Amino acid sequence: MTLNRKVLLFVLIVAICSINFIACSYSFTGASVPSHLKTVSVPLFNDRTGSGEFDLSEKLTNTLIQRFIEDNTLTIGDKLKSDSIVEGTLVSLSDAPAVVSGGERVSENITSRRITLTVRVVYRDLIKRQTIFERNYSNYADYPVGGGGDITTVRRQAIEKAIEYIAEDILLGVVSNW
Repeated sequence: MTLNRKVLLFVLIVAICSINFIACSYSFTGASVPSHLKTVSVPLFNDRTGSGEFDLSEKLTNTLIQRFIEDNTLTIGDKLKSDSIVEGTLVSLSDAPAVVSGGERVSENITSRRITLTVRVVYRDLIKRQTIFERNYSNYADYPVGGGGDITTVRRQAIEKAIEYIAEDILLGVVSNW
């Protein structure tokens, strides 16, 4: 091997090792749940969407509780005995065409619609009696139209997907403080 190839090989190996070291040593330290918080309460979210979806708040609340159980960073607890609380209000649920062309005109060949869910969340430390964060979360899911299938079923599935995405976003906001 020539000297140039040896130098190039050495630089390549050092670069790969450096990238590997940086990737393996990344940590969430300093951006996680405070050590004094062990439990979280998730009361039923309020539904202010006016959407007419009868079980929207129950589905989001139950999905979020399930995410906390699966994550196991905080234990789900009773509101009166928990260290922290996640309270939320479903602010809006929109159902609009997913395909929009320039000038905000709806295309005539619409093949899907988009369900967008927005939730206002307040996360509080009940031990220190302070608000950790208060923020909006918004996420969406698309569903096909005009395919001859049951539009009610596919729309409902899109709502459930949007709920899953929002619940995951909220969980990540609480356990990693992002």
